[in-house]
Amino acid sequence: MPLEDEHPQHPAQDPKPYAGRHVTVTYESARCLHAAECVGGLPEVFDSGQRPWVRPDGAAPERVAEVVRRCPSGALQYRLADGPAEEGDRPTSVERSSAGQLVLRGELSVTRPDGTVLRETRAVLCACGVSGNQPYCDHSGACGDD
Repeated sequence: MPLEDEHPQHPAQDPKPYAGRHVTVTYESARCLHAAECVGGLPEVFDSGQRPWVRPDGAAPERVAEVVRRCPSGALQYRLADGPAEEGDRPTSVERSSAGQLVLRGELSVTRPDGTVLRETRAVLCACGVSGNQPYCDHSGACGDD
């Protein structure tokens, strides 16, 4: 969950890295949809009331990776110190949320409006066209009302 200094309208350093001894977690505040999978899943690592709010050494790196993969928006990512970056699910899946957002998991290539193509493993894409963070949903339009 974003902190005051990491609000999407005033991104601190996006994505912001939080390095631990065995795993680095990155957080992109503009993509956070507050699903709270992180703080609910591993509060000893993800605590929005603490600074820094992500402490990767608070749990085993495999457990940190497991909880990061629960983040539906992809705002959180991880890289194990002794291994590759996070890999996408196979097969890729696309689901529509009850509000119309497209929820994707897999080996994704997402193109931003400026033409930049990003490799992603998880994303929630805007379906109403109102998001200020296209193509990602930022809950500013009707498709964020679920």
